[in-house]
Formats: sequence, C-alpha cells, structure tokens
Amino acid sequence: MTESSETAHTAVAWHDPKRYLWLIGLLVPLLPFISWGLVETTGLGVFWWTGLVLLYGIVPVIDHLFGKDTANPPDIALSWLEQDRYYRWCIFLYLPVQYAGLVFGCWLITHGDLSTAGRTGLSLTLGGVAGIGINTAHELGHKKESVERWLSKIALAPTWYGHFFIEHNRGHHVRVATPEDPASARLGESFWSFLPRTVSGSLHSAWTLESTRLKRLGKGPWTPRNDVLNAWAMSLALFAALTAAFGPGILPYLCFQAVFGFCLLEVINYTEHYGLLRRRTDSGRYERCAPRHSWNSDNVTTNVFLYHLQRHSDHHANPTRRYQALRHFDEAPELPAGYAGMILLAYFPPLWRRVMDPRVVAHYEGDVTRANIQPSKREALLSRYGHAA
Repeated sequence: MTESSETAHTAVAWHDPKRYLWLIGLLVPLLPFISWGLVETTGLGVFWWTGLVLLYGIVPVIDHLFGKDTANPPDIALSWLEQDRYYRWCIFLYLPVQYAGLVFGCWLITHGDLSTAGRTGLSLTLGGVAGIGINTAHELGHKKESVERWLSKIALAPTWYGHFFIEHNRGHHVRVATPEDPASARLGESFWSFLPRTVSGSLHSAWTLESTRLKRLGKGPWTPRNDVLNAWAMSLALFAALTAAFGPGILPYLCFQAVFGFCLLEVINYTEHYGLLRRRTDSGRYERCAPRHSWNSDNVTTNVFLYHLQRHSDHHANPTRRYQALRHFDEAPELPAGYAGMILLAYFPPLWRRVMDPRVVAHYEGDVTRANIQPSKREALLSRYGHAA
C-alpha cells in the first residue's frame, strides 16, 4: 500500500468526533442576533448582556460538566485533516457573521430605543464577539495563503488590534516564555499589571519588527507596505463607515467594544504562559520552545469555541498547523479549568495566585528560581517558596 493510499484508508477508518462540533463556534458571532431575539421574545433588557453571561457563566459551567478530551488524531491522518477544506470554512464563516452582527448591533444602539444599561450590555456582547474574533484572526494569520492572512487583518479591524498580526507571529513566537516577551506573564505578576505592559510592549514590538523589515528593503516605515499601518487603515475605514452610517454617537460604543475585545485577548495571553520560562543554553540562546513552556487545557467546550487554542503547546511547536490537527501532550502543564474559567479567575489576583503559583512551583519541582519571575516579586516569592538545593 502506498503512503497516499494508506493515508486515505486511515481517513476513511478514522472519523473526527469533533467534525461538526466546530460549527458551534458560529454561535459567538450570532450573539447580537440572539440577544435581540431574546429581548424581543421576553421583553427583558438583561438579555443584551448575553455575551457576558455566556462567557463568564454558561461556558465555564458547561466546561466543567463535559470535562476534557485528550484524544489525538492518528499521526497518519494529520495530513488528511490539514487538507480538508471543510474546517477552513468553519473559520471563514465567522467573519461575515461577525460583521453582520456588528452592523446590526450599531443599528440597535442608535435606533433601537435601548436604555443606557442595554447599550452597555450590547456593546460588551459585541466586544466579546470581537475578542473571540481575534482568536479567529490568530488561526488565519499563521497560515501561508495570502487570502487567509488578509482575512486575519479583517477580523482584527473591529478591535484596532491589527498590529497583533505582526507581533504574535514574528515576536511572541520567537520570544515566548522569556522575560523579553510582552505577551508572556511572569510569576507574581497580576493581570492588571500585565495588561498595560503587554498592550504597550506588543505595540512597540510590532512597529519595531515591521520598521526593521522595511529598512532591509530600503524603505521607511511610513508606507502602505507597512503591515501595521495597512491593518490600522482597515480599522479606520471600518469605524469611519459605521460613523457615517449611524452618526458620531456610535463612536463611544465602538471604542468600548474594541477595548473590551482586545482586553479579552490579553487575559487569555496572561493564562497561556504564566510563570513558565525557557532557559538559556551554553550558547547564550534560549532553549527551543517545548510543550512544557505553555499551559494547556483539554476542556472540550472552550476548545470548540476557541478552535483548539488551548492545545497551545502543539501550536507553538507547529505554528502553521491547522486547529483541527492540534494534539494533546501529556508532558504539557495543565490548567485546572478551561480558558473561560481561568480568565474569570485572572481578574482577582489573590485567587489567581492561590490557584496558579503553587502549580508553577510544582511544575519546576519546587525550584521557584527556574520560573519566569516578576522582578518586583522575586524576593517575596523566594522567601515564600524557597528553592531546591
């Protein structure tokens, strides 16, 4: 049997149990329509807050009830999985639904006779859609096909986070789990300290990376070929079009949803590498990124909504691998809950530290000095946990 026929035979014999579950991810961009339908049906304005209720209430509970899925596709089926275009369309469909929901949400805010609380709740729901849209952009932005990379920028436009396209691929994936990475949280660092550091650091890194690339081509940074500028131009065009259509009163709500959206991305970033450190080799370079440098979670519900983002170790080992083919690693450190539960915990630093700091120390076999420590907390952490002889 040839390799191609063996692969085809395996594909027929093995069926992806999550194949049709990935369509559930489209519930997220449908949230503005779902919220409107629930309000119209019940007359209860609280349903404008459906996005927050789903994100912080329903999904963590379902995550717990449905548990984990550590099953991996057989290695020989990976190539077949990568080539099946059905999985790409599950991602592609997010974008038109997302934009339709954004336009509909803007119309409701400006013409729907909503209360201030209702407009705030709907803006947060739109921000949740945009924030998870950044994860859609993350999946698309790692691919080699130009159409997917442009779709990534389109997905980032509602949050004005187009520079993520540059920083994540060429910055974070190089410096991950090191003190130099603005997107890797340090042991002892609260989310509220991490947030301004990662937002400003990622922006600075993206601009520097793109300026350096253009300089090698003999060009300055102020050119349409600057991928930071052309991504921001998409955001400017989007916001200008929505303002022209719905009036200047929509701008505060657009900005509000954008900030909530990119903060949602950053709180997920906070959980993914908290306290984990790649050590320097004798050459002075950092060791190769390995499964032990990312926190994983196999909670199936959040993984379906986030396109296997929680299988983060395999993603860092194989950045261009498509979400449906990402694998579980037994040696990767495991979060005690899915991302939906962990981001809620991250908002409360004392609870976060109580849950996660001992796990980081245990991951390093009691030697806290091997962790990526927040410099201002170093002495306190050494005093509390000590270190191995």
